Amino acid sequence: MDKVNLGVIGVGRIGKLHARNLKYQVPGTKVVAVADIFEESARETASQLEIPIAEKDYQVLLENKDIDAVVICSSTDTHAQIISEAAQAGKHIFCEKPIALDIEKIDQAITAVKKAEVKFQVGFNRRFDPSFKKAKDLVSEGTIGTPHLVKITSRDPEPPPISYIKVSGGIFLDMMIHDFDMARYLLSQEVVELMAVGSCLVDPAIGEAGDVDTAIVTLKYKGGAFVEFPGYFPP
Repeated sequence: MDKVNLGVIGVGRIGKLHARNLKYQVPGTKVVAVADIFEESARETASQLEIPIAEKDYQVLLENKDIDAVVICSSTDTHAQIISEAAQAGKHIFCEKPIALDIEKIDQAITAVKKAEVKFQVGFNRRFDPSFKKAKDLVSEGTIGTPHLVKITSRDPEPPPISYIKVSGGIFLDMMIHDFDMARYLLSQEVVELMAVGSCLVDPAIGEAGDVDTAIVTLKYKGGAFVEFPGYFPP
């Protein structure tokens, strides 16, 4: 089978990780190009991973007829626009979460994908993790009985750069979005009530950027059970 030629747009923290994993861990794929607004980062990643093309402008990747699909790892505020442009260029798309912070922009991006009839996936990776899948199966099969309280614990290894925090949507929409996804996934129930509190206890710069670095969320399911999860950036 021919390999799927990929272009990675945005090679910051997660983009570099995706590019490396695609090159060494995912059979059937070939990373042929990377792009980043910081051209030095694109060239450095391309050199380290022996990727032939490094560009500052992602449009060059969209215009490249040899690229079958793109992996969008740029900042959150650029996702929706690049999704729409990639779809119009006929590229299949994997995009880091979230699509956007505005429902209208999300709808526009999804409409572009449907119109172009390209494949599209958003990076909610935990649904594909064997441990989470096992937990889901144990609940679905009734092995552990009827859950009344779900506790989810997850951590980022370190805070992201302040420049990223300013456009990411903050700890709730960026990091803890995975926990919201898992809450719905594990019990296959919708949430009807939410309470969230947060403080800035680790890095004052995060507070100055309008975010918090320590938070707790409590959700109530339609069936009456609860889920609780903390969010925390370690110092």
